[in-house]
Amino acid sequence: MGITVADWTRSLSSWLAKQIETLDPGSFALVMATGIISNALFFEDHRELSGALFAVTSIAYCWLGVLTIVRAVLFRRALWADLVDPGRVFSFFALVAGTGVFGAGIGLRNVDSIAQAFWIAALIAWLVMIYFSFGVLTFFNTAHGADIVQGGWLIAIVATESLVILGTAISPAFGDLTPAVFVLVHMLWGLGLALYGIFVALFAYRIFFFKVAPQDLTPVLWVVMGAAAIATNAGSELILNNSGIPFLVSTRPFIDGATLIAWAWATWWIPLLLLFGIWKHVVCRVPLTYTPMLWSMVFPLGMYSLASLRLSLAADFSPLKALSHVMVWIALAAWAVTASGLTAASWKSFRETAR
Repeated sequence: MGITVADWTRSLSSWLAKQIETLDPGSFALVMATGIISNALFFEDHRELSGALFAVTSIAYCWLGVLTIVRAVLFRRALWADLVDPGRVFSFFALVAGTGVFGAGIGLRNVDSIAQAFWIAALIAWLVMIYFSFGVLTFFNTAHGADIVQGGWLIAIVATESLVILGTAISPAFGDLTPAVFVLVHMLWGLGLALYGIFVALFAYRIFFFKVAPQDLTPVLWVVMGAAAIATNAGSELILNNSGIPFLVSTRPFIDGATLIAWAWATWWIPLLLLFGIWKHVVCRVPLTYTPMLWSMVFPLGMYSLASLRLSLAADFSPLKALSHVMVWIALAAWAVTASGLTAASWKSFRETAR
């Protein structure tokens, strides 16, 4: 007897309910990765390809937003368990970063009012999460709780710097409040650097002075490069958009130097991260399979491309443009492979449920 439409409907409902209940809090990394590559292609003048990825970003953002809302309604305990887990709470910053990246894509298409609304929403979410997450880390962490290597803590920095990029781009839309917005985004850029310094010191100490197992080296590690790259991008935007405020203008030399150092630091990490991957998958022979964390590797590749391009304009150093041209296609290839993995893994999961 064949499978009826009713059977497929029940299977789909059961599968979807399971996916919503176990939804990874860092799932918005899909939006981050797709959106940043779309934005990079936009600046590279590949407008049609950028538009196609922007459409995918729009669908993914709305879909994941609906799933998150449904999870909050139907699976409150599962959502709360993730929120009070020191090892997972920082992954929720992917929602803030995804909103910032998507909003930047909207701003590139001259829909300033919507981009402005996205920035305000992202800023409010960031304010809530930045203190809630550190409260969880302070009061709920244990000696064997959150591990900075696995926790994706650096996504908090990515979210912070995404507010700088979008806020700088849409600041003229605020009218008389534009100077206040410029001061705020400068503050956020500096705060992002400070948090990065704290987190990366803990990260390096954990990686270089304690035993590392293959399962510790997840794709989320690439965020250590991505966070430096987005700090570069944000710094370049501050340089390219003159606020005209004397106090902020006086900080320009510091921003110039720190932005260049951030780009150099991001560049330094790329060969080491590749070495980690070779050790895990070639030396230790751990199979390379799809996991939502792979989007946390795709995003830094796209961000590094865009950061190199924006820095080339801010520093008036054209050789960086060639590097950006190459990296954007590498990021797009990584996106295509990961998207194929997502499709295959979703179909396999559904078929197992249907059986």
